[in-house]
Amino acid sequence: MSQISITLPDGSQRQYAAGITGADIAKDISEGLLRKAISAVVDGDIWDLSRPITKDSAVKFATWDDTEGQYTVWHSSAHIMAEALEKHYPGIKLAYGPPVKEGFYYDIDFGHYKFGSDDFEKIEKTFLELAKSGETFTRKQVTKQFAIDYYKEKNNEYKVELIERLGDDDIITFYESGAFTDLCKGPHVPNSNIIKAVKLTKMSGAFFLGDENRPQLTRVYGITFPKASLLEEYNTKIEMARARDHRKLGKEMEIFAFSELVGMGLPLWLPNGAMLRHRLEDFLKRKQAEAGYLPVITPNIGKKDLYVTSGHWEKYGKDSFQPIHTPHEGEEYMLKPMNCPHHCEIYKTKPRSYRDLPLRLAEFGTVYRYEQHGELHGLTRVRGFTQDDAHLFCRPDQLKDEFMKVIDLVLYIFSTLDFNDFSAQISLRDPNNTKKYIGSDESWEKAETAIIEAAAEKGLKTIQVQGEAAFYGPKLDFMVTDALGRPWQLGTVQVDYNLPERFDLEYVGSDNQMYRPVMIHRAPFGSMERVVAVLLEHTGGELPIWLTTEQVAVLTISDRFNDYAQKVLQELKKYDIRAFFDERNEKVGRKIRDAEVKKVPYMLVLGEKEVEMGLVAVRKHKQGDLGQMSVEDFAALVADDVKRSLKLN
Repeated sequence: MSQISITLPDGSQRQYAAGITGADIAKDISEGLLRKAISAVVDGDIWDLSRPITKDSAVKFATWDDTEGQYTVWHSSAHIMAEALEKHYPGIKLAYGPPVKEGFYYDIDFGHYKFGSDDFEKIEKTFLELAKSGETFTRKQVTKQFAIDYYKEKNNEYKVELIERLGDDDIITFYESGAFTDLCKGPHVPNSNIIKAVKLTKMSGAFFLGDENRPQLTRVYGITFPKASLLEEYNTKIEMARARDHRKLGKEMEIFAFSELVGMGLPLWLPNGAMLRHRLEDFLKRKQAEAGYLPVITPNIGKKDLYVTSGHWEKYGKDSFQPIHTPHEGEEYMLKPMNCPHHCEIYKTKPRSYRDLPLRLAEFGTVYRYEQHGELHGLTRVRGFTQDDAHLFCRPDQLKDEFMKVIDLVLYIFSTLDFNDFSAQISLRDPNNTKKYIGSDESWEKAETAIIEAAAEKGLKTIQVQGEAAFYGPKLDFMVTDALGRPWQLGTVQVDYNLPERFDLEYVGSDNQMYRPVMIHRAPFGSMERVVAVLLEHTGGELPIWLTTEQVAVLTISDRFNDYAQKVLQELKKYDIRAFFDERNEKVGRKIRDAEVKKVPYMLVLGEKEVEMGLVAVRKHKQGDLGQMSVEDFAALVADDVKRSLKLN
């Protein structure tokens, strides 16, 4: 039998007979690795440990501590859950059941059965019985016709359609575990007894293939772990996440609301939310003004031809709100899906010289995109949102320097908002499917090189991912990790040689020849909706003092001191401190507790001594009594707090 070379993560190479399995290689390295290994990553693809390796390959082993290991466990868990469901509900039709970021789900047609969350416990019990039995997962390659016939006999039209969508040359595999068989490409765990704990987390409706015109199935979600203690930790984290859910906090703090009559995915910003947004916008506007950005405003609609020119219609037209037909024959407008085409037209309003560049145009522009009903989620997935958008038009020799300045701006914003744990993803085009993108290979190579070099010079911790670029150019996406360890995408910076070409943008060079500018797209917040959602969940609603709606609660021991409270309020206004007076006929202890619950940063308690001495008794949220001081000294204390929060010291 021929020999193959296996390259391990440390760069070392080992020789084995062709057909050796991942399990055999792991055992050869150490018995301990074999016990811990869940799957093998072969040339970047996750494989079963039992799958033969027949050619020279790079191999690493995935354990539970690796993303690939968790992916494998949750993939197998979807099968075990489906098997458990079939035991209780014979004849159900399974559609699609993948692992996801945290756990797995299966889309199921339950037919005449009624299934609800009350049934989760019995499914979990059967799941654990199946897992404990030590089922193994056997991979079996079949022909396309065999697979179609198999599911036709089971009267499962969903699997039949999934198979029919595959190409004739595609490899089709089934996996068998116990009495259960499923269409699947793998990977799977060596033995089901790896899984020690399970929780079905929720259920929802899901259209087959995400198409609203297709049957609605029941999507059942779950998560599993190799230790019961890990499930306990997960449950604790989920409870904390529920308490920090921006939808819950947004309602409690009266920041935003939704109305069925207004429309799904269209947030209504309440006064507290509008003021919060304005403070965030003012903060960024100040920094942009310092960096030489110029404000612009563009309409919320535009002619369809504008987005045909930009390429957005071709790429996203089917997923956009459809064109608006005016009374004028042949005239079509669209709700604005992007700000960049409008900014290109602003660039063209007059001739530009090389001396005019870079030109930095900034706008808090509202855009509209049609998201499917099932994809909408609070402020993080909406149909109308406002981007902190800017487009920089520069000469090629200015590109890297401008890109690095944008990175500096993003890092400053993250620092100010206490997003200190983040990473950056360099999103490149898919070299195997360049038809998805517009522009020449030369332009793409230049743009990708500029991003990679700028990120390296700034010392950013980055990963490169192919196939994640925008259709017009590569991008640098910033992923923020919140206080509960959850990743969120916020800022993005993109290099674009293509829109300047499409819009025929030019400038006069120093030699009086015409040249194309390079375009940088950037949005440090991502959108106002997303940054507010992430801020609420990251802070649990305890926003930085410069952002919070109510900075100070004025509390009196009795209504005899209300006049003094009003005088203090007026004094605080002179210092631009946002304060309110709790006039309720309640004991001061109750008022303090309520202010703590509302997460008000400071409380001023006023009684007889304070009135006599012209002072205020200061309490700080979570810290308690800070003693008596004058309003002037208190204002200085708040000002210092704000400066620290804004990193101005």
